[in-house]
Amino acid sequence: MAIPEEYTRLRMDSLAKIVFSNWHFRRWLGLFFGIFFAFQAIVLNDLLLGFFSFFFLFQSITNSGCFGAKGCAVKINEEDNKASGLKEIEFKEVK
Repeated sequence: MAIPEEYTRLRMDSLAKIVFSNWHFRRWLGLFFGIFFAFQAIVLNDLLLGFFSFFFLFQSITNSGCFGAKGCAVKINEEDNKASGLKEIEFKEVK
């Protein structure tokens, strides 16, 4: 099964839009903790703090995970479901 080309290419304009827009308190807080943990990882030479730093920095910069606008909820886009051919499931009651 081949992956469509539109999913394999990451467009720089969409990446810039994700990184530079929608900054809120939780995102700034995650960025602060990521930088703090990175500094501590370098000073203390601690690999575990380095992983925590990467985790917090990645989530806050990309606005993903629990630092996103909807918390830890999964994003549901109805338009993508319709475009991909997914149909809503119909159930019948069995007596």
